[in-house]
Amino acid sequence: MKKIFLSAFVATSLLLSAQKKYVMVIHGGAGTILKSNMTPEKEKAYAAKLTEALKAGYAEIQNGKTSVNAVAAAIVVMEDSPLFNAGKGAVFTADGTNELDAAVMYGKDKSAGAIAGVHTIKNPIRTAIAVMQKSEHVMLSGAGAEQFAKEQNLEIVDPKYFWTKDRWDGLQKLKEKEKTAKKQPISQNTLPAAYEIDQKFGTVGAVALDKMGNLAAGTSTGGMTNKKYGRIGDAPIIGAGTYANSQVGISATGWGEFFIRSTAARTIAAKIEYQNKDIKTASQETIDEIEKMGGDGGLIALDKDGNIAMPFNTSGMYRGAITQDGEILVEIYK
Repeated sequence: MKKIFLSAFVATSLLLSAQKKYVMVIHGGAGTILKSNMTPEKEKAYAAKLTEALKAGYAEIQNGKTSVNAVAAAIVVMEDSPLFNAGKGAVFTADGTNELDAAVMYGKDKSAGAIAGVHTIKNPIRTAIAVMQKSEHVMLSGAGAEQFAKEQNLEIVDPKYFWTKDRWDGLQKLKEKEKTAKKQPISQNTLPAAYEIDQKFGTVGAVALDKMGNLAAGTSTGGMTNKKYGRIGDAPIIGAGTYANSQVGISATGWGEFFIRSTAARTIAAKIEYQNKDIKTASQETIDEIEKMGGDGGLIALDKDGNIAMPFNTSGMYRGAITQDGEILVEIYK
């Protein structure tokens, strides 16, 4: 690595460096992320883990591996960390379980794989990749996805592996809130008070551009705290929270229902393809539309020329990128 800039601690904007050619961009979730609520120790932990994920993905690219390999390497680092709402740090459902989702898409041939509602797969992104590369399907769910993962010799763990005190305490807090919350009409624009909409996001994602010029995008999540009825968000849905083609790759994080309804990731690609818009304009317009609908969150995007976009409409989003020369930038706050 030539230089590492942890710009979470300075005012320099990541987007000011857009003239540089980036080969990977990652996110670790968007939401109510305020410096006033963050201890210096936790801030450093997030910055260090994002940096570790970027280095892992970059090493794959430097070694001539595909963008899919790079995406997997970066996301596994975050899935294995309790800091994020994916893998080890996944949030709990209303039933006190962890239900994990993940997706990947390879821009070269638009192949894709996704899994949803699994409980025992240590690294969901690896199973999503296996679905893409070793099955005739695009999305598998629940017990079937877990059976497939076993047959592919992917690591299976006891559901207790995913338990973390912070996430468990978060569920108990919402359970108490649910007991005292006033009954209110529920619609797709107003969820119950028992969901802390702007604080639930910790989904992780990565987009990479390999030496062959091919893009890949991946996303992994534990979903929404206190979610019910086997709810599935946008992360494993191709075209909503995850998408890649020969021109651009996108991974999203946020209130998934709005990203599904707006087909957010595919919309960005379409704006670039059919309206000849640049990556920043296409990405920002899409986030603006989600905000108009009543949703919040953010996304990362990387195009074939190494340009990036990281728009979000929350107070913060864990995010970072690395250039082809190994220069790392990491940001947390608005």
